[in-house]
Amino acid sequence: MKFMIIENDLELIKKYDSLGVDRIFIDLEILGKKERQGHLDTVISNHSIDDIKNIKPHLKNSKLLVRINPINKNSKLEIDTCIESGVDILMLPMFKTKKEVETFISYIDGRVKACLLLETTQALCRIDDILEVDGIDEIHIGLNDLHLAMNLDFMFELLSGGIVDYLCKKIKNKNIPFGFGGIATIDGGMISGEMVLKEHIRLQSSMVILSRAFKNAAIEDFIKFEKEFLKLKYRLEELKKDKNVDFISNIEDIKKAVNKIVESKKEIDV
Repeated sequence: MKFMIIENDLELIKKYDSLGVDRIFIDLEILGKKERQGHLDTVISNHSIDDIKNIKPHLKNSKLLVRINPINKNSKLEIDTCIESGVDILMLPMFKTKKEVETFISYIDGRVKACLLLETTQALCRIDDILEVDGIDEIHIGLNDLHLAMNLDFMFELLSGGIVDYLCKKIKNKNIPFGFGGIATIDGGMISGEMVLKEHIRLQSSMVILSRAFKNAAIEDFIKFEKEFLKLKYRLEELKKDKNVDFISNIEDIKKAVNKIVESKKEIDV
């Protein structure tokens, strides 16, 4: 399992790198993001291409992943600049068509790894055609934007309702590594990190983003972050070795928890 954290603070990044966080995630996506998420309690980053040059020389263990903007007239320049600056993995968000994915892959031209961020209803419906494109190194299923696009009340409805299951099976059949969503601390989150971790194991996911709970812990007290991160990694290894984990019961518990959250949201709306 590769753990990723969205960050451009160099001092924190040095600590993440030494601790074994697998990927430092720089977020350059701006186009359309404010319109989609401006009304929500989400973070719209202030990262820049300069961050890549500043951060890359300090990474001894972690890989540098950069989320670029959706395909547009400036994409080739953005991709070339990111690669020249030292990125290891480029992530394409908000794609809707096979053509956009082909353009992304062709612009990268094998120079770095190509990761797709699947988060639109169009990409969901066109997944079979998209998976026919050669050169996709990995896929991350973006629960936040995808649940907004589907007009759902809570992003983990995609997990409880079987959409993530559906996509994972399609992607696994193509032998492409994949991940989905973010994860809270083991005991934290509206859906606990423990429950989500079990789903990653059941679905054979290989990457996840460390949520805001981890970022907040790092800012407040890095020792707290270290404790929670190592606890998460240790629990992952425990669960992978434990032959008695009831994954079916876990997803049923997730469904109940999700339904409860959705119902509470609807009561507030009324």
